[in-house]
Amino acid sequence: MHDSRTACALTSRGVAEAPILEANGVSKRYGDREALRGVDLTARRGQVHGLLGPNGAGKTTLLRVLLGLIRRDAGTVRILGREIGMDDRQVADGVAGFVETPAFYPYLTGRRNLTLFARLDNDQKAGRPERIANALEQTGLSADADRTVAGYSAGMRQRLGLAAALLRSPRLLFLDEPTSSLDPAGARDVRAIARRLADEGVAVLFSSHDMAEVEELCTALTVVNHGQVIFSGTSDGLRALAPAATHALRTADDGRAIEIAAQQSGVRVAVASEGGLEVSAGPDALDAYVIALGRAGVAVRGLERRARSLESLFLELTAGAAPATHAAAASDGTENASPQPVVLS
Repeated sequence: MHDSRTACALTSRGVAEAPILEANGVSKRYGDREALRGVDLTARRGQVHGLLGPNGAGKTTLLRVLLGLIRRDAGTVRILGREIGMDDRQVADGVAGFVETPAFYPYLTGRRNLTLFARLDNDQKAGRPERIANALEQTGLSADADRTVAGYSAGMRQRLGLAAALLRSPRLLFLDEPTSSLDPAGARDVRAIARRLADEGVAVLFSSHDMAEVEELCTALTVVNHGQVIFSGTSDGLRALAPAATHALRTADDGRAIEIAAQQSGVRVAVASEGGLEVSAGPDALDAYVIALGRAGVAVRGLERRARSLESLFLELTAGAAPATHAAAASDGTENASPQPVVLS
């Protein structure tokens, strides 16, 4: 997937470059709650790295730690070849991004906000009018640049946050759900910017809840849940962990079909986002399920094998019955009381 960008991780001699970002064993505690537990994450040049996880999984805490906004309790972080100290609050040169909703001075215009940020960053080049105009144009804000931010929509503030990040000419860019408040056209533009930056050699760490977006954009994935990494690899690698084939099923009575599935061994059924049902089952279990439907008088109107969607795998992985955990446990034939993350290179 995106082989040209994956190849950017190699030098002209074919030797792997050092990662732009390398975090090992990062932990963070708030009182009695462990927000992060021994998190490892590596992002490379020319890579859009998807950071996934349900709400409360630890994604935002991890991004804050990596950006130096909060202090980690344990672990090491190296950015652009430099080890970041435990108490280092200085954002390294070449690093930019935002976490959650970007904050601005509401009584200033978008252009004036960017000018002020460049001055606070002590970056004379970033504050040049042509540089600011270019950032505004890239994010689709040229027409609104001289309006006060108080009149900006949430989506426009997201765009302005991205414009502020672009002023730093980043080599490592953190984007925390940057399309969450945007309309489809705006989200498309942000994805295009992230993809272009990766093509130019930037490492982009991209947090999102949109699985279709992640599947389209990201060359690598890290999935966190309950503060731990539970998968690291590619979307194809995640699909390879699926324990059973998936079929699209259409019946005359989907509600009754779900009830019958609950009585069958080795069958898992979910309502598909596009309608109908999604059935996970091996060949024998699927045959038995279809026979059971017939005996119950539930007509089968369509049954088609299909590839697992990244969304269904993500939901399964973070629900506790994770395919990654099953794969790890099955590798040595033992039960694993403390699920280990699966890492695919």
